[in-house]
Amino acid sequence: MDREPQRNSLDAYWMPFTANRQFKGNPRLFASAEGMYFRTTDGRAVMDGVSAMWCSNAGHCRPRITEAIRTQAGEMDYSPAFQIGHAKAFELANRLAAMMPGGLKHVFFTNSGSESVETALKMAIAYHRLRGEGSRVRLIGREKGYHGVNFGGMSVGGMVANRKMFGTLVAGVDHLRHTHGDPRNFFSKGEPEYGAELADDLERLVQLHDASTIAAVIVEPVQGSGGVIVPPKGYLKRLREICDRNGILLIFDEVITGFGRLGTPFASQYFGVEPDLVTCAKGLTNGVIPMGAVVAQTKIHDAFMQGPPNAIEFFHGYTYSGNPIACAAALATLDTYEEEGLLTCVASLAPYWEAALHSLKGARNVVDIRNIGFMGAVELAAGPGGPAQRGFAAFLKLYEAGLLCRTTGDSIAFAPPLIAEKSHIDFLADTVGKVVNNID
Repeated sequence: MDREPQRNSLDAYWMPFTANRQFKGNPRLFASAEGMYFRTTDGRAVMDGVSAMWCSNAGHCRPRITEAIRTQAGEMDYSPAFQIGHAKAFELANRLAAMMPGGLKHVFFTNSGSESVETALKMAIAYHRLRGEGSRVRLIGREKGYHGVNFGGMSVGGMVANRKMFGTLVAGVDHLRHTHGDPRNFFSKGEPEYGAELADDLERLVQLHDASTIAAVIVEPVQGSGGVIVPPKGYLKRLREICDRNGILLIFDEVITGFGRLGTPFASQYFGVEPDLVTCAKGLTNGVIPMGAVVAQTKIHDAFMQGPPNAIEFFHGYTYSGNPIACAAALATLDTYEEEGLLTCVASLAPYWEAALHSLKGARNVVDIRNIGFMGAVELAAGPGGPAQRGFAAFLKLYEAGLLCRTTGDSIAFAPPLIAEKSHIDFLADTVGKVVNNID
């Protein structure tokens, strides 16, 4: 039986990353989902303009994934993660490794992007210690970066609101400057022309701390939660070269950019840059069940495989690492991506997406538009009430108009499911144009 929750029944749930009082005064509740759309409890269709939370890449309630979960739950609901295995975890690891470039061939399962980041950071520090370079403990993130909400991820992350309430965080962390804000790059189509030299900020940090103290640099190939900040042409290759010269590991956080978002399986392939570690989650299971992974270069994996064969090599893991139901969901998700060509289909539709977004140039208060692959952001000028006022107002009005988006400050972010068609893109652009032109 469908039952509309009463207002007083909303009090117990402390919602994440939500203005709880505003929400509970005027709730926005979904009841079902299919394909490109959510349906609200009052029966309205809302088009998913951001793959729910950058995760439902194949759209919603896909039959193959649903059936795989149902079957696995009836066959084996759980298997211990330590010292015991099950076949689907190994099958999934092989499938995932086969999608990666070069020497990225070893997969460690987690339960979220946040856990994937924590795992990768620990791997990096331990790797250097195993090689006799135990002084390499410093971690380098980037301003405006988002790497989850655990203490390690917050520390290397560079979003002020996520950091300021939680004390000194993890020691020994520094940050590269972000690449956003050069007026010459405003309204760039794809990778901006200017700013590759910002990668040289790593050279400054090497001179400050000495390379012998730095374990790893972690960046999102495209900064998603920071507002779809696209790297300047050549920036990531330059960062790779500096890391190589100084013996520093490069970690790509591909929790958002993985699984076809840019028209390639992973952003590392799009940009032609091979990192040492890749973190992923979200699209791994199409967002249906929590699951994440870290994919490591063989050199990193093999450094741990020393000592007595019956000794634990890496004292790290989670109760739900490689959970059987999550593995079943992930395998069915990869099957869906493969059968429908979703890992590469964006390449052909990206120009249409780009043109639609940039048609909004000149709309009221629009100060920048950014895009790459099937990601994009429309940035609005700050309103009279200060930063984020117009962004949140746009979010609410777009929801009322039947479109789900994400906002970061005054940037309205989009990343539609990879099954989107031109008609969906048209609706998105038309709706955004009407809404932003009516926001004070």
